[in-house]
Parts: sequence; C-alpha cells; structure tokens
Amino acid sequence: MNERYAREILSWSYGKPCSSHDEPAEGLLAVLLAPENNYHAILKDGELVGFFCAGPDARVPGGNYDGDALDIGLGLRPDLVGQGLGLGVVKAILRFARERFSPAAFRLTVATSNRRAIRVYERAGFEWECLFEGEGGAEFAQMVREAEG
Repeated sequence: MNERYAREILSWSYGKPCSSHDEPAEGLLAVLLAPENNYHAILKDGELVGFFCAGPDARVPGGNYDGDALDIGLGLRPDLVGQGLGLGVVKAILRFARERFSPAAFRLTVATSNRRAIRVYERAGFEWECLFEGEGGAEFAQMVREAEG
C-alpha cells in the first residue's frame, strides 16, 4: 500500500446497500499505511482495482476471533462491483496470503446483508462458521476455509 492508493481507496463510496463500508477518512489514511496492519493494494494492468488487509485489522468488533485462522478483509473498487471480478480477486488474495503468511486457515467477516459478497466467498470455498451482532446492531457472518485448496 502506498499513500496514492490509500487516498484513492478513501475516496470510494459504495452507496446503498453497502453504505456501512463508507466511513470518514480522518485517521484512516494512517491505518491503511501502517505496515503492521498489512494493507495491500490490488492492481490489474497497473490500475487500482481493490485492496485487502490480513490480520487483526480485518476483524469486526463483537466477533469471536479465537483459533489459528488468518483474518482477511477486502474491498473492490465500487465501479467494479457486480462485474464478475470478485472470485478472481478473492483467489488472488488467498494465493498471496498463503505464500506470505502460511496460515492454517482463512477467515472473513462479512455483513449478512452483503449477499453478493457472501456468494463470492462461498464460491471461493468459505463456509459459514457463526453469526454475531456488531456495533450498531448490524448482523455479521464469520466464514472460514482451509488455507490449502
């Protein structure tokens, strides 16, 4: 991640029904750029198409994050959502994270209202582990899959 990509990501707006992803940019630039948060830009043909993070910053307050799974959080550029790129992006993230972190398993936390993302994660081999209520009353699902496969 670099400052140019981080600033571009912070300018993205998903609108309804994914507006819960829209947050104020104050303070988030430092979060995206801090090496310990493991944020990475996803480029295709030199163009920013998304981002992901690996580790604690991918967690949603209220969830149970026990176990050996590596937590993954991601975002696709809003104008690319719904164009069939999600599965390829998720698979690329998993390949990179498998090589970089060597986890036993991967875990994603996703709002249950985000049906499109859940379908992509299921197609990528993730299975529902549990549901929980996050801050503000939103319902989230934790999904897991083995790192190999």
